[in-house]
Amino acid sequence: MVGMAVRAYVQTGRTAMLHLSIGFSLAVAGAAATLISAFYNDFEGTRSLLLVKSSLFTVGFLFIIYSLVVYE
Repeated sequence: MVGMAVRAYVQTGRTAMLHLSIGFSLAVAGAAATLISAFYNDFEGTRSLLLVKSSLFTVGFLFIIYSLVVYE
């Protein structure tokens, strides 16, 4: 999804596609960072892991929603 959004931005040059790719990137980064950190810390500190994941997901989805709102 991230690659498709970046390719759409490169092809169209629309800022909405840039916001979409940033949103997808943040959502994927949140999921990946949480998974890697969980195994690295032996699944300790789950509240902080979930806080980071939820924060990145929220910001990512805000970018996705913003890209839908400002699409021309």
